[in-house]
Amino acid sequence: MAQKIHEPTGKMMQLRRKILRINTWWSKLKRVSFFRQFFHFIWDRILVCSVGRYRHLSQQLSFPSMEAMESGFGPPGDSTTTCNGYDTDSDLVSLKISLLGDCQTGKTSFVIKFVGEEQEKRCMEMNGLNLMDKTLHVRGARIAFRIWDVGGDHRSMDHVPFACKDAVAILFMFDLTSRRTLNSVIEWYSRARKWNQTAIPVLIGTKFDDFVQLPPDLQWTIVTQARAYAKAMKATLFFSSATHNINVNKVFKFIIANLFNLPWTLHRNFTLGEPIIDF
Repeated sequence: MAQKIHEPTGKMMQLRRKILRINTWWSKLKRVSFFRQFFHFIWDRILVCSVGRYRHLSQQLSFPSMEAMESGFGPPGDSTTTCNGYDTDSDLVSLKISLLGDCQTGKTSFVIKFVGEEQEKRCMEMNGLNLMDKTLHVRGARIAFRIWDVGGDHRSMDHVPFACKDAVAILFMFDLTSRRTLNSVIEWYSRARKWNQTAIPVLIGTKFDDFVQLPPDLQWTIVTQARAYAKAMKATLFFSSATHNINVNKVFKFIIANLFNLPWTLHRNFTLGEPIIDF
């Protein structure tokens, strides 16, 4: 007698569809897991290379040579300026630095004093953005600075995300003779932190040579406000002058020392009439 074959019921059809969905989901999950493991493997290799390079640099840098860099980061022949300071050599570390602040605060003059006038002629200029490079040779290692100088007008605001992304330090610049530019610092800081929350913040007052000509009571007011802003930003404060090369190189030495935990001592200076350093 032939056995009667039962047609699948509605519940069985629902069960089969659930099993099919589970199998499909599980197959996708295994593929995602494979790519995730592959991505982590590649990422781990990148981190190992980066950490190894930073350790190599930290071992080679010594601060007797850093102390000798007070004007120009080393003796003649020890530093070079390049326009394409990005190589694949194992002894090279590239550091991206961003400069933000209002127009006419002296940002570009500050950078040119650091990189040199020859580099100014070879810098990459775009609408509202200047890119300048400088490579330092320190004890067998090379540090390649790529400096993003963002214009201070509203048309340059679109450059802020690109300039701040992946930067290891952000320099917030203001004119010591213009309290308006100091008041704008907080807005620049808020914009920058939307795109980069880990970069070292440095607050820099420019044109110190003009600042010391102001009445002492106005100087003290600006010093007090600048120190309060620096504290709120958790930033180190420098008063500088590109004209007289005051605290220009010291800012970049400070960045290197912080990034690589090098034992360089930065001394505070609160004396009115002298270039302030506060942290």
